[in-house]
Amino acid sequence: MTGQDYALIAGLVVILILGLIAFVVGVRRSRSTQLPPDETSPFPGGKGADTRERDAPPLGTTTPTLERPEAAGTRFQRLKARLSRSGALGNTLLAILSRGDLREEDWEEIEETLLMADLGLGPTTELMDHLRTEAKVLGTTDPERIREVLRAELLRLVDPTMDRSLHVQEVVGDDGDKHPASILVVGVNGAGKTTTVGKLARVLVAEDHSVVLGAADTFRAAAVEQLATWGERVGVPVVKSDKEGADPASVAFEAVRQAAADQADVVLVDTAGRLQNKSHLMDELGKIKRVMGRAAPVREVLLVLDATTGQNGMRQAQVFSDAVDVTGIVLTKLDGSAKGGIVVAVQRELGVPVKFVGLGEGADDLAPFDPEGFVDAILA
Repeated sequence: MTGQDYALIAGLVVILILGLIAFVVGVRRSRSTQLPPDETSPFPGGKGADTRERDAPPLGTTTPTLERPEAAGTRFQRLKARLSRSGALGNTLLAILSRGDLREEDWEEIEETLLMADLGLGPTTELMDHLRTEAKVLGTTDPERIREVLRAELLRLVDPTMDRSLHVQEVVGDDGDKHPASILVVGVNGAGKTTTVGKLARVLVAEDHSVVLGAADTFRAAAVEQLATWGERVGVPVVKSDKEGADPASVAFEAVRQAAADQADVVLVDTAGRLQNKSHLMDELGKIKRVMGRAAPVREVLLVLDATTGQNGMRQAQVFSDAVDVTGIVLTKLDGSAKGGIVVAVQRELGVPVKFVGLGEGADDLAPFDPEGFVDAILA
């Protein structure tokens, strides 16, 4: 082998070494400039953004695309049509009224229909008295006129004057510090609390609120995982315990503290379903609220009720209200039932408004309750 051959080989070796060095330097620079996962937050660098250092994601991974939930203002309009299609109450009432000259049997059928719709005895009696009086005073049984009176009376019973807003404004505590609005969500087993918390988070994110979720249903691993999935879809952090069966009050407390540290607007705390006739479980619920209150005032206690449970739901509502001072109702499965009268009954029973209704299985099938839209839908 000649001297020229040795020189050529040496040159190739040098080129390979330089190329390897350049590759290593390039990889290190790429790792150092990657954005941390929290840059995917819907509130980057602003209120609610997490500024703590995090490990960079492994090379080759992709950041999940966050969903943009439907705006709250358009939800009830979309769901109103669905409610009207399933409104057996309105269909039955209008079928009776269309008969024209109403006889005593017709009035009794109207009354029975209202009672079957879980309107409650008191509201039903009031409504029947007004309908009969109007028909007598006006001297008419014209179905269209009676329908107008029926709509006006139903709207009065649903009561559009009640405050149905969700109080999510930050609070100044006794210590002078600003705290996130804390919302506790309660209800019996199977009412749909965890799903409601996830859907409510989507409503708040659509209104540009920063949110933290608290998974205080510590006895059901599936509930914690479900809530984590809801949070991931819209970039909302979830505070949970790694230990199954952990003290739910401590998880709720940590969720409020985390929300305050992150300067989030709202913290939503999910709780385990409990039977209303188990006093120790209701006492535990009171403890959760008290412990949460040490970190920030609890602005709302939302009771999730299954609209199909009828009068049994009324008994549930009263027990929960006695335990934690319910401030608002979320009615789920309203479209799958003819029992729309429960809106009136539960408000009368507790003196608190229905604030949200669930009308389907979709991620955005939870809407702020609209009294006029509701009455128009069931009478459509």
